[in-house]
Amino acid sequence: MQQMTSYKQTILVAGGAGFIGSHLCEALLFRGHKVICVDSFLTGRRENVLPLTNHPGFTLIEADITKPLTLRGPVAQIYNLACAASPPQYQADPVHTMLTNVLGCGNLLELAEKHGARYLQASTSEVYGDPLTHPQNEDYWGNVNCTGPRACYDEGKRAAETMCFDYLRAERADVRVARIFNTYGPQMRPDDGRIVSNLICQALQDQPMTIYGDGTQTRSFCYVSDLVRGLMALMNVAKAPEGAVNLGNPDEFSILELVDIIRARLPGRARPVFQPLPTDDPQRRQPDITRARELLGWQPEVPLAEGLTRTIPWFESQLAPVIAPSAATRRKPAATAVAGH
Repeated sequence: MQQMTSYKQTILVAGGAGFIGSHLCEALLFRGHKVICVDSFLTGRRENVLPLTNHPGFTLIEADITKPLTLRGPVAQIYNLACAASPPQYQADPVHTMLTNVLGCGNLLELAEKHGARYLQASTSEVYGDPLTHPQNEDYWGNVNCTGPRACYDEGKRAAETMCFDYLRAERADVRVARIFNTYGPQMRPDDGRIVSNLICQALQDQPMTIYGDGTQTRSFCYVSDLVRGLMALMNVAKAPEGAVNLGNPDEFSILELVDIIRARLPGRARPVFQPLPTDDPQRRQPDITRARELLGWQPEVPLAEGLTRTIPWFESQLAPVIAPSAATRRKPAATAVAGH
């Protein structure tokens, strides 16, 4: 880790102890910035940022962004990644999820306005719902069930985008919005509830690999280091784009193909089992990243097979007590699976 006594900028990362946020904090520190990590630890983990706590440029604040946040001193940039991002997590308290997305975004935008800070909102491909166009570009308005069980997240993110662009049009803050597609990599929680973590953890525990529906639904999986590069590129582009920017890997895979790639790296593991498809689960998901290529000069570099090879050892280390040789231990229940988030 790069050690410095003077810093280029002070940057706040809300949700900085989460999966993506912790990687972002590390990357910003490495580039010579002072980082203020804000997290409520509802889904973020202290373990994710523990290696950073000895860095002199790192500050950790435990706080919920649904409450106003006061900071002393200058802040140049604010990244808002603060929200549970997988269905089991964001559906556990849907009201709080909605408040985090809307009220939390409002609080951080006010903070950005007060400090003259550039602001980046982590939105999501879920704003496209179960899309009727394929692949999805930023001009597509989406097909979202606004009262369904996923709406607390989908509609919360859509409302946050609205607020962001209202601030931008009113020249109250320099705002950028990233629509993040499926992302995976080390530091995901084993009980995260997303498809990559579920399938890897089930395979490591010799448990059936749960597939919802017939497995032909598709997703596009972006390795976390690629996603972090994209976020920083969007934050640092000179002029704020007038609309959201898709960040994701445009390579499209069916869930069945994902299962095959994982099983090829964990031979002899359990076979898949099929369950009914959850409500409002998207059938296809693939980003059109033309705008990111043109505006940011960004595109992913890590193919899925390589990214999974890097990711599996992380879950092995996290599940080490669970995947001990005893059959009884191997048959412990895995994390609740979801279809393809």
